[in-house]
Amino acid sequence: MRPIRVRIGVLGLALVAGLAAPTAATAAPEAGGGAPAPTVEERRLDGEVPLEILRRSGFAAVAPAFARGLGRADSYREARAVVAREGAALWRRAVDRVQGRGPARGDLSRDDDRPLYWARLGMTRELRTWEPGFGLSERQRAALLTELERTSRGQTDLRLPRGHDDRHGKGVKRVLLTGFDPFTLDRDIRISNPSGAVALALDGTVIDTADGPARVETAVFPVRWADFAEGTVERALRPYLPEVDLFTTVSQGRVGRFDVERTNGAWRGGFPDNDNVSRTETVPVAEPASQPQWTTTTLPYAAITTADTGRFPVYDNTSVTEIPAGGDEPVVRPDGPTPGSTAREGGGGNYLSNEIAYRATLLRDRLGLHGTLPGGHVHTPVLQFGAGNTDPATGAVTDPGFVRNRLDIVAQTRAIVGVAVSAAGADRD
Repeated sequence: MRPIRVRIGVLGLALVAGLAAPTAATAAPEAGGGAPAPTVEERRLDGEVPLEILRRSGFAAVAPAFARGLGRADSYREARAVVAREGAALWRRAVDRVQGRGPARGDLSRDDDRPLYWARLGMTRELRTWEPGFGLSERQRAALLTELERTSRGQTDLRLPRGHDDRHGKGVKRVLLTGFDPFTLDRDIRISNPSGAVALALDGTVIDTADGPARVETAVFPVRWADFAEGTVERALRPYLPEVDLFTTVSQGRVGRFDVERTNGAWRGGFPDNDNVSRTETVPVAEPASQPQWTTTTLPYAAITTADTGRFPVYDNTSVTEIPAGGDEPVVRPDGPTPGSTAREGGGGNYLSNEIAYRATLLRDRLGLHGTLPGGHVHTPVLQFGAGNTDPATGAVTDPGFVRNRLDIVAQTRAIVGVAVSAAGADRD
């Protein structure tokens, strides 16, 4: 998820071209009042590809069932209970499908992250446009939408072992990992995000490492500037960072490689998000007076990049783009930022993958955990369709090469987490 300096053929051209004409488009009340209209992101649901993905995964009935539940609510309190219950059920259903529990309910491969994404949008559209018989204020609707987002993304389902005692599993390390929704859907609506697939595949699993077993808990985040400005990352992660032994934010990055991003920058580069909204500005955070231009990884990058974790090479990416102190033009620095410089791109660019890495590591530092908590960002390879299935207009929504690539990325990310836990444990010893 780093659209500014992608240097790889069609993908790079498409992403750079997308910068030319962003369209601001958020949900707004319809003329004459009433419920807000669907967002740009939600309106994509009516395309043939989302409908096929929902049908072939067994998730097509999720939004209609949710709408019926809302229809039976006769108060805000009852509606909130429906939202919390059904949002959490969607997350668990998606995790269970990916991890092989219960029937697949369709011929789409179980490793697919896209059913969760499109089913959630179906639910948010139903909720956004719902007009109940009782009074529902804008503030109450916004609170219901926030509850649905949080519960259906696993953000309220982070069940880390509480301590290292016998009751909770002596010696079990606690790992927090985050992924993202699919993005750049106007370029190819078939897109899957391997980081979302990783989150679903690893949630609640235990990885055996040289430093003992590690329990992984995961959540996914939207590809929307506004949600990040409203503090969704900090709200989700703050209660857990003091409790974990390691965290990593994960997103899709470059073709054919993993990257451990050494440095994250405090700059939004303007690429349109999933609502086709663009933002070019300093990353908005609480207490901006103490906001640094750069944050750094504390993941054990040397161990990760030298280990044999899978078929894709893994790089320690130290490059950034900065405006040097006293300068006024951006300069690429292969070895990281210089003192007093202003950020224009972290190692992971200046889109939301850089931003989640910046926010998570800034939160780590503001909690006083920089020296004790390994954490940072990992970029996965771009998830590519198989040969001969590259035309978004005529291509299939899945193919054997696509599935193999996603499974390999998931497996290698799992191995990277295992190496990171082992190396961090060795460093503590």
